[in-house]
Amino acid sequence: MIVVTGGAGFIGSNLVAGLEQQGESSIAICDRFGSDDKWRNVAKRELCAMVPPERLFEFLDSNAGEIEVIYHLGAISATTERDVDLIIENNFNLSVALWQWCTRHYIRFIYASSAATYGEGTEGFDDNGNVEHLASLRPLNPYGWSKHAFDRYIARAIAGGARLPPQWAGLKFFNVYGPNEYHKGDMASVISKLYPQIITGEPARLFKSHRAGYADGGQSRDFIWVGDCVSVMLWLGSTPGVSGLFNVGTGVARSFKDLALATFAAARIAPKLDYFDMPEALRERYQYFTQAQMERLRAAGYTALFTTLEEGVRAYVQDYLSHPDPYC
Repeated sequence: MIVVTGGAGFIGSNLVAGLEQQGESSIAICDRFGSDDKWRNVAKRELCAMVPPERLFEFLDSNAGEIEVIYHLGAISATTERDVDLIIENNFNLSVALWQWCTRHYIRFIYASSAATYGEGTEGFDDNGNVEHLASLRPLNPYGWSKHAFDRYIARAIAGGARLPPQWAGLKFFNVYGPNEYHKGDMASVISKLYPQIITGEPARLFKSHRAGYADGGQSRDFIWVGDCVSVMLWLGSTPGVSGLFNVGTGVARSFKDLALATFAAARIAPKLDYFDMPEALRERYQYFTQAQMERLRAAGYTALFTTLEEGVRAYVQDYLSHPDPYC
């Protein structure tokens, strides 16, 4: 059995689809569905269990002998969430409890970290997992800090010679886009927000730059197609000898202007761009550049090519967003 926490969420539901496609027949998810359309993310899947978070450890204890690996993707992922106690309980304490459970039961553990742990990126985007390097990073929001706190917890455990799960991997996801993110609201990718606007004839509205050296719309991110994230996770699942903290990006930063132009091209609409002032409250906390260093994942043996921005946006728009059923 494979357990995916956050299995009805964006990356989690894409992982579940990927596991199913590679022939896995016993997949359990842990998640909350709420009252919106999040259930549609897994409506096409064959699941052996759907477990609410409050019953997770009861379920794990009852099935410990059957569980092969836990993919821990469940979290409060909104960078704007300000209830820090809630974030700590969900993103740090639960992660620690799962880590300890996997250690006791000798079960592999693969979890989602985040590029938000890098903050402004003043220390670069090196996925060095040692105690000293992690101590130098300064996340900009409670979400990034909570993910960073767990990365540091593991680094201290390793440095102190503590028992570990038989395989562990932390994945610092960069700016992921693709199907099944529709429930995320403001946290959904720019592409999913732009597409409904531009097909009605509206321009793509992008932030003006408030920093020297960056043109309007020139703020850049390492945008990664969700299918590539799934590919990395499936590779780790089939490569139990690999452990570590790894960036999951493409290694190439692209601008929001590039992203908007790719969306227009995929929709076969002539581009129209409009720039507006970034809210003042956001300016001090805004990342102008992210770009994953991918050498460690490559050195670990991952060889698959990453999808280009133009290829990924085309697939997202033409295979999902433009269809009545946009779910994978």
